[in-house]
Amino acid sequence: MPRILMVASEAAPFVKTGGLGDVLGALPPALAKLGNDVAVVLPRYRGVALPRARIWDGLLVNAGPNEFFAGVDEVVRQGVRYLFIDIPALYDRAGIYYDSKADYPDNHVRFAALSQAALGVARYIFRPDIFHAHDWHAALLPMYLRETFGGDPTFFGVRTVFTIHNLGYQGNFPPSALADLALDRALFRPGLLEFHGGLSFLQAGIAWADALTTVSPSYAREIQTPEFGFGMEGLLKSSAPKLTGILNGADYSEWNPETDWRLAARYSAADLSNKRECKMALLREMGLRLDPDPPLAGVISRMAYGQKGMELVTKAMARLVRHGLRLVALGSGDVALETEFRGLASAYPDQIAVRIGYDETLAHRVEAGADMFLMPSRYEPCGLNQIYSLRYGAVPVVRAVGGLVDTVDPDTGFLFHDYSADALASAIGAAIEAYQDRGAWMNRMRLGMSKDFSWDASALQYHRLYQNLLERRPSP
Repeated sequence: MPRILMVASEAAPFVKTGGLGDVLGALPPALAKLGNDVAVVLPRYRGVALPRARIWDGLLVNAGPNEFFAGVDEVVRQGVRYLFIDIPALYDRAGIYYDSKADYPDNHVRFAALSQAALGVARYIFRPDIFHAHDWHAALLPMYLRETFGGDPTFFGVRTVFTIHNLGYQGNFPPSALADLALDRALFRPGLLEFHGGLSFLQAGIAWADALTTVSPSYAREIQTPEFGFGMEGLLKSSAPKLTGILNGADYSEWNPETDWRLAARYSAADLSNKRECKMALLREMGLRLDPDPPLAGVISRMAYGQKGMELVTKAMARLVRHGLRLVALGSGDVALETEFRGLASAYPDQIAVRIGYDETLAHRVEAGADMFLMPSRYEPCGLNQIYSLRYGAVPVVRAVGGLVDTVDPDTGFLFHDYSADALASAIGAAIEAYQDRGAWMNRMRLGMSKDFSWDASALQYHRLYQNLLERRPSP
């Protein structure tokens, strides 16, 4: 079985800011269940609660002219070795990627060092068959392996996989970063390191990895187009033979209404009676009118203009409240957009409730209490909340992009195409009309709840990708 060394900037439950952390918390154990030997290299950030399990001291890490000596701490979880790189000068900070003002100006050094540290781990601690690097933070690793260590017999036959979780985050830095990392100027050209005059980590991962993946089949196609390619569509189109879309999975041990301890009552597709109790509990918790009959929509999202479509929600809700629709929204982000949501809640206190911030327990209760769930994203590499919504019987209303169109169909939800408040309002209107036929609505809920988007199928696709790469590697 392949030995896989993953490299990433975060992994749940140790450190998580979004979907990347979820994937690195769930995919490695799913691969281990298939018999793969899996380890994950992560930075040891301040505040990551770990027992002191130091297995290596003084690992030399070079990031250009910068020299660091790292400790390596190990935690074994669900059959996976999580190896934390302890370099206080780089990772012992108040934030992971930024402080209260801006991104850390030396992020290029911090994450180049992560890739170099992973190569050191591979040399001394865990020798892999496959390096699997995730997102821009680990994207220099395939380049280092090929360009710096190409002649090193330690790494002969080792293959690389690079996963793009969100093409919108590219790890782009000014040209001066090239000298900071002592990278060969001959590599600073379009299609390799140079992107619009600067240094792009993500582009390096695309250029040098043996195989590319992204987190849904539709997103793999979309990023090869100008609409979704963020300027890299040409390179991705030329890299299409090595690009695969593998849908992220859901962790049903955490997201399952039959076992979820956070809910007012448990329920299943076979017995939906307690979902009404969950709805009433959510209405009570959020201070909305205690009437179980009008439809209740849920939103859990980063409140930012552009990607998640939250500005469409505020515009659509201003018209739909007159049709009886209610909304519970949970999230934070752009202050102006937060203000828009708060304004709606103030204008319609019986119908709209907003909680600014993030609350994991409330997120589960929103999924359980809502009749429908809104995800009008401009783009969505995979998305997980629509998958959770299906399992919880909260019928998704989504834009037909990326992982949303790969997981929601007209039998289980409502899809729309134009990125506009009118298109969203029309889709929600169709959902409100369908909601009036309770028998048909419950059949739609049950069909969605029966869908299986667990990590098992996704892990098997990664396992097969690894095996195919190893079968094609050159002979000694």
